[in-house]
Amino acid sequence: MSKFWSNLVHSLTPYVPGEQPKLANLVKLNTNENPYGPSPKVLNVLREEVGDGLRLYPDPNAQSLKQAIASFHGIAAEQVFVGNGSDEVLAHVFLALLKHKRPILFPDVTYSFYPVYCGLYGIAYVTVPLSESYEIEVDDYLKVSGGQCGGIIFPNPNAPTGCLLALAEIERLLEANPESVVVIDEAYVDFGGQAIPSSIPLIARYPNLLVVQTLSKSRALAGLRVGYAIGQSDLIEALERVKNSFNSYPLGRLAIAGGAAAMADRAHFDRTRLAIIASRETLTLSLKELGFEVLPSKANFIFARHPGKDGEELALALRQRGIIVRHFKLPRIAQFLRITVGTDDQCLALVAALAEILS
Repeated sequence: MSKFWSNLVHSLTPYVPGEQPKLANLVKLNTNENPYGPSPKVLNVLREEVGDGLRLYPDPNAQSLKQAIASFHGIAAEQVFVGNGSDEVLAHVFLALLKHKRPILFPDVTYSFYPVYCGLYGIAYVTVPLSESYEIEVDDYLKVSGGQCGGIIFPNPNAPTGCLLALAEIERLLEANPESVVVIDEAYVDFGGQAIPSSIPLIARYPNLLVVQTLSKSRALAGLRVGYAIGQSDLIEALERVKNSFNSYPLGRLAIAGGAAAMADRAHFDRTRLAIIASRETLTLSLKELGFEVLPSKANFIFARHPGKDGEELALALRQRGIIVRHFKLPRIAQFLRITVGTDDQCLALVAALAEILS
Protein backbone atom coordinates (compact mmCIF):
# COMPACT_ATOMS: atom_id res chain seq x y z
CA MET A 1 0.00 0.00 0.00
CA SER A 2 1.02 3.60 -0.52
CA LYS A 3 -0.14 7.01 0.61
CA PHE A 4 -0.22 7.94 -3.08
CA TRP A 5 -2.93 5.42 -3.93
CA SER A 6 -6.39 6.73 -4.73
CA ASN A 7 -9.38 5.55 -2.72
CA LEU A 8 -10.44 3.47 -5.71
CA VAL A 9 -7.17 1.54 -5.76
CA HIS A 10 -7.51 0.77 -2.05
CA SER A 11 -10.98 -0.67 -2.64
CA LEU A 12 -10.11 -2.99 -5.56
CA THR A 13 -9.72 -6.76 -5.38
CA PRO A 14 -8.00 -7.56 -8.71
CA TYR A 15 -8.63 -10.60 -10.87
CA VAL A 16 -6.07 -13.40 -10.45
CA PRO A 17 -5.17 -14.96 -13.82
CA GLY A 18 -4.13 -18.57 -14.27
CA GLU A 19 -0.51 -19.33 -13.55
CA GLN A 20 1.98 -19.12 -16.42
CA PRO A 21 4.86 -21.18 -14.98
CA LYS A 22 8.39 -20.98 -16.37
CA LEU A 23 9.26 -24.60 -15.55
CA ALA A 24 10.13 -26.90 -18.45
CA ASN A 25 8.44 -30.19 -19.38
CA LEU A 26 5.14 -29.42 -17.67
CA VAL A 27 1.79 -30.77 -18.77
CA LYS A 28 0.02 -27.42 -18.62
CA LEU A 29 -3.72 -27.88 -18.24
CA ASN A 30 -4.64 -24.82 -16.17
CA THR A 31 -5.44 -21.92 -18.52
CA ASN A 32 -7.62 -23.42 -21.28
CA GLU A 33 -5.10 -22.78 -24.04
CA ASN A 34 -5.56 -24.55 -27.37
CA PRO A 35 -3.01 -27.38 -27.68
CA TYR A 36 -2.94 -27.39 -31.48
CA GLY A 37 -1.73 -23.90 -32.34
CA PRO A 38 -3.10 -21.33 -34.77
CA SER A 39 -3.81 -21.69 -38.45
CA PRO A 40 -0.67 -21.83 -40.64
CA LYS A 41 -2.24 -18.98 -42.58
CA VAL A 42 -1.92 -16.82 -39.48
CA LEU A 43 1.79 -17.52 -39.25
CA ASN A 44 2.26 -16.68 -42.94
CA VAL A 45 0.44 -13.36 -42.55
CA LEU A 46 2.46 -12.44 -39.47
CA ARG A 47 5.72 -13.05 -41.32
CA GLU A 48 4.55 -10.76 -44.09
CA GLU A 49 3.45 -8.08 -41.63
CA VAL A 50 6.72 -7.95 -39.68
CA GLY A 51 9.05 -5.34 -41.14
CA ASP A 52 8.85 -1.71 -42.10
CA GLY A 53 5.09 -1.68 -41.55
CA LEU A 54 5.60 -1.86 -37.78
CA ARG A 55 6.75 1.76 -37.72
CA LEU A 56 3.21 2.75 -38.76
CA TYR A 57 0.17 2.93 -36.52
CA PRO A 58 -2.45 0.22 -37.07
CA ASP A 59 -5.87 0.96 -38.51
CA PRO A 60 -7.72 2.37 -35.47
CA ASN A 61 -10.96 0.87 -36.79
CA ALA A 62 -9.40 -2.55 -37.55
CA GLN A 63 -11.70 -2.70 -40.55
CA SER A 64 -10.15 -5.78 -42.18
CA LEU A 65 -10.57 -7.74 -38.96
CA LYS A 66 -14.14 -6.57 -38.48
CA GLN A 67 -14.94 -7.58 -42.04
CA ALA A 68 -13.42 -11.04 -41.55
CA ILE A 69 -15.47 -11.55 -38.38
CA ALA A 70 -18.62 -10.28 -40.09
CA SER A 71 -18.08 -12.59 -43.06
CA PHE A 72 -17.64 -15.61 -40.81
CA HIS A 73 -20.88 -14.91 -38.92
CA GLY A 74 -22.90 -13.63 -41.88
CA ILE A 75 -23.52 -10.16 -40.47
CA ALA A 76 -22.56 -6.55 -41.30
CA ALA A 77 -19.20 -5.16 -40.22
CA GLU A 78 -21.08 -2.34 -38.46
CA GLN A 79 -22.35 -4.95 -35.99
CA VAL A 80 -18.82 -5.86 -34.85
CA PHE A 81 -16.64 -4.31 -32.15
CA VAL A 82 -13.06 -5.50 -31.60
CA GLY A 83 -10.67 -5.10 -28.70
CA ASN A 84 -7.49 -6.28 -27.02
CA GLY A 85 -8.81 -9.67 -25.98
CA SER A 86 -12.35 -10.31 -24.81
CA ASP A 87 -11.36 -9.04 -21.35
CA GLU A 88 -10.93 -5.52 -22.72
CA VAL A 89 -14.13 -5.87 -24.73
CA LEU A 90 -15.95 -6.90 -21.56
CA ALA A 91 -14.47 -3.99 -19.62
CA HIS A 92 -15.90 -1.59 -22.20
CA VAL A 93 -19.23 -3.45 -22.07
CA PHE A 94 -19.50 -2.95 -18.32
CA LEU A 95 -18.81 0.77 -18.62
CA ALA A 96 -20.84 1.46 -21.77
CA LEU A 97 -23.86 -0.79 -21.30
CA LEU A 98 -24.09 -2.11 -17.73
CA LYS A 99 -23.44 0.96 -15.57
CA HIS A 100 -26.96 2.01 -14.53
CA LYS A 101 -28.86 2.80 -11.34
CA ARG A 102 -30.18 -0.72 -10.94
CA PRO A 103 -27.82 -3.61 -10.13
CA ILE A 104 -26.75 -6.09 -12.79
CA LEU A 105 -27.15 -9.85 -12.43
CA PHE A 106 -24.71 -12.69 -12.96
CA PRO A 107 -24.19 -16.21 -11.50
CA ASP A 108 -22.63 -16.81 -8.12
CA VAL A 109 -20.19 -19.24 -9.72
CA THR A 110 -18.86 -17.71 -12.92
CA TYR A 111 -16.00 -15.77 -14.52
CA SER A 112 -14.35 -13.98 -11.60
CA PHE A 113 -13.55 -10.86 -13.63
CA TYR A 114 -17.21 -9.76 -13.45
CA PRO A 115 -17.15 -8.54 -9.82
CA VAL A 116 -13.74 -6.98 -10.50
CA TYR A 117 -15.22 -4.81 -13.27
CA CYS A 118 -18.10 -3.89 -10.98
CA GLY A 119 -15.63 -2.74 -8.33
CA LEU A 120 -13.58 -0.79 -10.86
CA TYR A 121 -16.56 1.06 -12.33
CA GLY A 122 -18.77 1.32 -9.25
CA ILE A 123 -21.51 -0.97 -10.59
CA ALA A 124 -23.93 -2.61 -8.16
CA TYR A 125 -24.56 -6.29 -8.73
CA VAL A 126 -26.54 -9.26 -7.43
CA THR A 127 -25.36 -12.84 -7.85
CA VAL A 128 -27.93 -15.47 -8.75
CA PRO A 129 -27.02 -18.94 -7.43
CA LEU A 130 -26.50 -21.77 -9.86
CA SER A 131 -28.71 -24.78 -9.34
CA GLU A 132 -27.60 -27.76 -7.26
CA SER A 133 -26.31 -29.27 -10.51
CA TYR A 134 -24.29 -26.07 -11.16
CA GLU A 135 -26.45 -24.88 -14.04
CA ILE A 136 -28.02 -21.49 -14.81
CA GLU A 137 -31.76 -21.46 -14.16
CA VAL A 138 -33.56 -18.70 -16.08
CA ASP A 139 -36.54 -18.80 -13.72
CA ASP A 140 -34.26 -17.71 -10.89
CA TYR A 141 -33.23 -14.64 -12.91
CA LEU A 142 -36.83 -13.82 -13.68
CA LYS A 143 -37.70 -13.94 -9.99
CA VAL A 144 -34.88 -11.51 -9.16
CA SER A 145 -35.24 -9.09 -12.07
CA GLY A 146 -38.89 -9.07 -13.05
CA GLY A 147 -37.71 -7.25 -16.16
CA GLN A 148 -36.16 -4.52 -14.00
CA CYS A 149 -32.37 -4.73 -13.64
CA GLY A 150 -29.29 -2.90 -14.88
CA GLY A 151 -28.36 -5.79 -17.17
CA ILE A 152 -27.50 -9.49 -17.16
CA ILE A 153 -24.21 -11.14 -18.06
CA PHE A 154 -22.95 -14.72 -17.97
CA PRO A 155 -20.66 -17.00 -19.97
CA ASN A 156 -22.27 -19.64 -22.15
CA PRO A 157 -20.89 -22.26 -21.65
CA ASN A 158 -20.41 -21.01 -18.11
CA ALA A 159 -16.94 -20.76 -16.61
CA PRO A 160 -15.58 -22.59 -14.73
CA THR A 161 -18.38 -25.19 -14.84
CA GLY A 162 -18.56 -25.70 -18.63
CA CYS A 163 -22.36 -26.10 -18.56
CA LEU A 164 -24.35 -24.75 -21.52
CA LEU A 165 -27.67 -22.87 -21.42
CA ALA A 166 -29.99 -23.66 -24.34
CA LEU A 167 -30.88 -20.90 -26.81
CA ALA A 168 -34.57 -21.22 -26.01
CA GLU A 169 -33.78 -20.35 -22.39
CA ILE A 170 -31.71 -17.35 -23.47
CA GLU A 171 -34.67 -16.15 -25.53
CA ARG A 172 -36.88 -16.36 -22.45
CA LEU A 173 -34.41 -14.19 -20.59
CA LEU A 174 -34.27 -11.64 -23.42
CA GLU A 175 -38.03 -11.43 -23.75
CA ALA A 176 -38.50 -10.96 -20.00
CA ASN A 177 -35.91 -8.13 -19.79
CA PRO A 178 -36.59 -5.91 -22.84
CA GLU A 179 -35.26 -2.78 -21.10
CA SER A 180 -31.93 -4.37 -20.07
CA VAL A 181 -28.91 -5.46 -22.05
CA VAL A 182 -28.23 -9.19 -21.86
CA VAL A 183 -24.57 -10.02 -22.50
CA ILE A 184 -23.64 -13.59 -23.43
CA ASP A 185 -19.92 -14.22 -23.00
CA GLU A 186 -19.18 -16.97 -25.53
CA ALA A 187 -15.46 -17.55 -24.98
CA TYR A 188 -15.98 -21.33 -25.18
CA VAL A 189 -19.04 -21.69 -27.39
CA ASP A 190 -17.12 -23.11 -30.36
CA PHE A 191 -16.59 -26.33 -28.38
CA GLY A 192 -20.33 -26.81 -27.91
CA GLY A 193 -20.64 -29.46 -30.60
CA GLN A 194 -20.67 -30.10 -34.34
CA ALA A 195 -23.23 -27.30 -34.70
CA ILE A 196 -22.03 -24.28 -32.72
CA PRO A 197 -24.75 -23.20 -30.23
CA SER A 198 -24.02 -19.48 -30.46
CA SER A 199 -26.57 -16.79 -29.59
CA ILE A 200 -25.45 -14.62 -32.51
CA PRO A 201 -28.42 -15.59 -34.75
CA LEU A 202 -30.76 -14.12 -32.11
CA ILE A 203 -29.27 -10.61 -32.47
CA ALA A 204 -31.45 -9.74 -35.47
CA ARG A 205 -34.59 -10.18 -33.31
CA TYR A 206 -33.37 -8.86 -29.97
CA PRO A 207 -31.92 -5.33 -29.81
CA ASN A 208 -30.93 -5.91 -26.15
CA LEU A 209 -28.57 -8.82 -26.91
CA LEU A 210 -24.79 -8.47 -27.09
CA VAL A 211 -22.53 -11.48 -27.71
CA VAL A 212 -18.82 -11.44 -26.84
CA GLN A 213 -16.31 -13.90 -28.28
CA THR A 214 -12.54 -14.39 -28.35
CA LEU A 215 -9.87 -15.73 -30.67
CA SER A 216 -7.84 -17.02 -27.72
CA LYS A 217 -9.48 -20.45 -27.41
CA SER A 218 -10.84 -22.07 -30.56
CA ARG A 219 -8.43 -20.18 -32.81
CA ALA A 220 -5.37 -20.55 -30.55
CA LEU A 221 -4.45 -16.86 -30.53
CA ALA A 222 -4.25 -16.24 -26.77
CA GLY A 223 -0.87 -14.57 -27.31
CA LEU A 224 -2.18 -12.03 -29.85
CA ARG A 225 -5.07 -10.76 -27.66
CA VAL A 226 -8.07 -10.42 -29.97
CA GLY A 227 -11.68 -10.33 -28.80
CA TYR A 228 -14.91 -9.01 -30.27
CA ALA A 229 -18.54 -8.22 -29.58
CA ILE A 230 -21.52 -8.54 -31.91
CA GLY A 231 -24.82 -6.73 -31.52
CA GLN A 232 -27.10 -4.24 -33.18
CA SER A 233 -25.41 -1.04 -34.31
CA ASP A 234 -26.49 1.17 -31.41
CA LEU A 235 -24.87 -1.15 -28.87
CA ILE A 236 -21.70 -1.25 -30.96
CA GLU A 237 -21.64 2.55 -31.18
CA ALA A 238 -21.64 2.76 -27.37
CA LEU A 239 -18.60 0.50 -27.23
CA GLU A 240 -16.81 2.51 -29.91
CA ARG A 241 -17.42 5.73 -27.97
CA VAL A 242 -15.86 4.25 -24.84
CA LYS A 243 -12.94 2.73 -26.76
CA ASN A 244 -12.13 5.99 -28.55
CA SER A 245 -12.26 7.84 -25.24
CA PHE A 246 -9.74 5.39 -23.80
CA ASN A 247 -7.37 4.06 -26.51
CA SER A 248 -7.87 4.55 -30.23
CA TYR A 249 -5.35 1.82 -31.09
CA PRO A 250 -6.11 -1.20 -28.88
CA LEU A 251 -5.09 -3.72 -31.56
CA GLY A 252 -1.67 -3.75 -33.20
CA ARG A 253 -1.00 -4.53 -36.84
CA LEU A 254 -0.05 -8.14 -36.03
CA ALA A 255 -3.24 -8.75 -34.07
CA ILE A 256 -5.41 -7.28 -36.83
CA ALA A 257 -3.73 -9.26 -39.61
CA GLY A 258 -3.46 -12.49 -37.64
CA GLY A 259 -7.02 -12.28 -36.38
CA ALA A 260 -8.40 -11.75 -39.88
CA ALA A 261 -6.42 -14.73 -41.21
CA ALA A 262 -7.65 -16.94 -38.37
CA MET A 263 -11.29 -16.06 -39.03
CA ALA A 264 -10.84 -16.88 -42.73
CA ASP A 265 -9.44 -20.40 -42.18
CA ARG A 266 -12.61 -22.33 -41.45
CA ALA A 267 -11.01 -25.72 -42.16
CA HIS A 268 -8.33 -25.36 -39.47
CA PHE A 269 -10.87 -23.96 -37.03
CA ASP A 270 -13.23 -26.93 -37.47
CA ARG A 271 -10.49 -29.55 -37.50
CA THR A 272 -8.91 -28.46 -34.24
CA ARG A 273 -12.08 -27.65 -32.29
CA LEU A 274 -13.61 -31.02 -33.20
CA ALA A 275 -10.40 -32.75 -32.11
CA ILE A 276 -10.68 -31.03 -28.73
CA ILE A 277 -14.34 -32.02 -28.42
CA ALA A 278 -13.45 -35.67 -29.10
CA SER A 279 -10.61 -35.57 -26.55
CA ARG A 280 -12.93 -33.97 -24.00
CA GLU A 281 -15.43 -36.81 -24.28
CA THR A 282 -12.70 -39.44 -23.93
CA LEU A 283 -11.19 -37.66 -20.93
CA THR A 284 -14.60 -37.34 -19.29
CA LEU A 285 -15.20 -41.09 -19.56
CA SER A 286 -11.72 -41.85 -18.20
CA LEU A 287 -12.22 -39.62 -15.17
CA LYS A 288 -15.63 -41.10 -14.45
CA GLU A 289 -14.02 -44.56 -14.48
CA LEU A 290 -11.67 -43.27 -11.76
CA GLY A 291 -14.67 -42.26 -9.65
CA PHE A 292 -14.78 -38.55 -10.48
CA GLU A 293 -17.99 -36.57 -10.78
CA VAL A 294 -17.66 -34.61 -14.02
CA LEU A 295 -20.06 -31.82 -14.93
CA PRO A 296 -21.44 -31.96 -18.52
CA SER A 297 -18.98 -29.67 -20.29
CA LYS A 298 -19.43 -27.95 -23.64
CA ALA A 299 -16.12 -26.06 -23.30
CA ASN A 300 -12.45 -26.93 -23.87
CA PHE A 301 -12.12 -27.87 -20.21
CA ILE A 302 -13.88 -30.09 -17.72
CA PHE A 303 -14.89 -29.43 -14.13
CA ALA A 304 -14.52 -32.47 -11.89
CA ARG A 305 -14.28 -33.57 -8.27
CA HIS A 306 -13.57 -36.83 -6.51
CA PRO A 307 -15.74 -37.87 -3.54
CA GLY A 308 -12.76 -39.37 -1.70
CA LYS A 309 -10.04 -36.77 -2.31
CA ASP A 310 -9.67 -33.10 -1.41
CA GLY A 311 -9.48 -30.86 -4.48
CA GLU A 312 -6.53 -28.81 -3.32
CA GLU A 313 -4.59 -31.93 -2.33
CA LEU A 314 -5.26 -33.45 -5.76
CA ALA A 315 -4.00 -30.32 -7.51
CA LEU A 316 -0.83 -30.35 -5.42
CA ALA A 317 -0.23 -34.05 -6.03
CA LEU A 318 -0.59 -33.51 -9.78
CA ARG A 319 1.83 -30.59 -9.64
CA GLN A 320 4.40 -32.78 -7.94
CA ARG A 321 4.11 -35.03 -10.99
CA GLY A 322 4.60 -32.17 -13.46
CA ILE A 323 0.90 -31.60 -14.30
CA ILE A 324 -0.80 -28.27 -13.58
CA VAL A 325 -4.58 -27.85 -13.35
CA ARG A 326 -6.67 -24.99 -11.93
CA HIS A 327 -8.07 -25.11 -8.42
CA PHE A 328 -10.33 -22.39 -7.00
CA LYS A 329 -10.53 -21.79 -3.24
CA LEU A 330 -14.07 -20.48 -3.53
CA PRO A 331 -17.41 -21.35 -1.93
CA ARG A 332 -19.33 -24.24 -3.54
CA ILE A 333 -16.46 -25.24 -5.86
CA ALA A 334 -13.44 -25.73 -3.58
CA GLN A 335 -13.44 -29.49 -4.24
CA PHE A 336 -13.47 -29.15 -8.04
CA LEU A 337 -10.57 -29.08 -10.46
CA ARG A 338 -10.83 -27.25 -13.77
CA ILE A 339 -8.85 -29.26 -16.28
CA THR A 340 -8.00 -27.98 -19.75
CA VAL A 341 -8.45 -30.49 -22.55
CA GLY A 342 -4.94 -30.94 -23.96
CA THR A 343 -3.61 -33.28 -26.60
CA ASP A 344 -4.48 -36.96 -26.28
CA ASP A 345 -0.99 -37.63 -24.90
CA GLN A 346 -1.43 -34.91 -22.26
CA CYS A 347 -4.82 -36.30 -21.28
CA LEU A 348 -3.36 -39.81 -20.97
CA ALA A 349 -0.58 -38.45 -18.74
CA LEU A 350 -3.18 -36.76 -16.55
CA VAL A 351 -5.31 -39.88 -16.20
CA ALA A 352 -2.26 -42.03 -15.40
CA ALA A 353 -1.13 -39.56 -12.73
CA LEU A 354 -4.59 -39.43 -11.15
CA ALA A 355 -4.82 -43.23 -11.14
CA GLU A 356 -1.49 -43.36 -9.32
CA ILE A 357 -2.57 -40.72 -6.80
CA LEU A 358 -5.89 -42.41 -6.09
CA SER A 359 -4.28 -45.83 -5.65
